[in-house]
Amino acid sequence: MIFRKQFSLGNSIILLAFMLPCSLASQSYQSWAQKLGFPKDRKVVILHADDIGMCPEANESVKPMLLQDHIQSAAVMMPCEDAGSIIQWAISHPEEDIGLHLTLTSEWKTHRWSGLVGAEQSPGLHDEDGMLWHSVPQVVQHATAAEVEAEVRAQIEKSIEMGHRPDHIDTHMGTLYGSTAFTEAYLRVAAEYDIPAMVIDMSNPQVVLGFKRQGYPIDDTMINLVKEYPLPKLDFFASVPTAPTYEEKVEKFKILIHSLNPGLTEIIFHPSLLTEGLKEITNSWQQRAWEAGMFSDPAVIAFLEEEQVIFTNWQEIMERFRNNQR
Repeated sequence: MIFRKQFSLGNSIILLAFMLPCSLASQSYQSWAQKLGFPKDRKVVILHADDIGMCPEANESVKPMLLQDHIQSAAVMMPCEDAGSIIQWAISHPEEDIGLHLTLTSEWKTHRWSGLVGAEQSPGLHDEDGMLWHSVPQVVQHATAAEVEAEVRAQIEKSIEMGHRPDHIDTHMGTLYGSTAFTEAYLRVAAEYDIPAMVIDMSNPQVVLGFKRQGYPIDDTMINLVKEYPLPKLDFFASVPTAPTYEEKVEKFKILIHSLNPGLTEIIFHPSLLTEGLKEITNSWQQRAWEAGMFSDPAVIAFLEEEQVIFTNWQEIMERFRNNQR
């Protein structure tokens, strides 16, 4: 099948990590796009919707985006009360790429959730209200790697028990890269389940430098963990930038696309339909509402066609990877 259709991985904080001239990249580096059989001089992109399952507005925004091939992938937050309905939708649409947005934080003031393992069995993951911590540093300070691994496994198992084997896994707010011990558990579980994780190739020193500048605790141990990880990796990673107007947001997105080197890039965003309920959940409601519509914008579609961007998803990545292993 060829596809046709503070630590945080939130909006735009990683953008500068990858705005690097080609001359800075290792001349001997073979991108993951090349390893998977894509042309070496092309930008291969996954447009990926995060925070699905967080609320009905997120769920309803992503369905037409996937069905109309305006985006390629999405990931569900299993601890949230609206996760079940989008998992059921994924079961009835197996051709769509739906993964899990492994969730170890509950960041909003009023719209919150606890872990699937529960506060009694994993007290280090939960605050005084029995909810997952608001921030990544709080998780790093209080939780053990064993608690993190148990919660990650619980979220994967819940999806499988419901009838959907995740097409990939990634990390809400970047928590699983908040400590080397968390990363080790994340990569080990991904390899065990043979489900690809959102992992960036760290063999390019400039990529490592970019993440270190963002505050990530990347050391030799983490670099070696990523090196030994046996499943496919990304070459680059970025977020759709925030902006004060929709027009500026689109222009910043175009700048991001122009800045990318050839290779495999995942670009995340957080779409939601605009309702009064969304406004009560998050002050990022305007950015999320714009992101629910920008990839069906004819001007954005035309721009991506002009740039000759190749789109893929994790289903195709794994199919190409397995074919290469034979």
